[in-house]
This record gives sequence, structure tokens and C-alpha cells, in this order.
Amino acid sequence: MSETVDELTVNYEEDGLLLVRELDKAVLSKGAWTTILFRYQEWDRAKQDYGPEKYSVRRYQKQAGTYRPKSKFTISSAAQARKMIDILSAWTGDA
Repeated sequence: MSETVDELTVNYEEDGLLLVRELDKAVLSKGAWTTILFRYQEWDRAKQDYGPEKYSVRRYQKQAGTYRPKSKFTISSAAQARKMIDILSAWTGDA
């Protein structure tokens, strides 16, 4: 378990192979409840290469000194991310 926000990651390794590779992260909020946006790629065993970029919003709660995952939402493609950006921009008056 992670004790600091900087230690939180989506990297996932199995049998020496990095199956989920974190490319970047942005902390959206800190505190007892922390929200982080991750940019990552998943290993494609068939192609023996990493697939397209994906994005995930994850929430963590700090309990007993460590952050525990509580919820996540995966944005599965750049097209879906752009749609969300367009809608949020319109809703917030930034369009």
C-alpha cells in the first residue's frame, strides 16, 4: 500500500512483465480523499507491444496511514477523452 500520493501508480507487473505502464499522472485533489488522472498503456500479448493510450480517473481514501483504492473510471480511447473535454468545456463555459 502507498503512504504518499507520489507513490500511487497504475503500473502493474506480473512475472517480470510490465502489463500496465503508467505514462503520466495528474493529481486532481489531495487529502483524505485523493483523485488522480492517469495516462497509461496496457501490454498486448498478441502484438508483443503496448496498445493505445488509455486514461483512468481513480479515487483513493487514506485510512490508517495508507491510500486504498475506492473507485475508478477508465476512459478507453482518445476519442472518448475528446468528447468528454468538449462536453465539460461547454458545461463550464470554456467552449
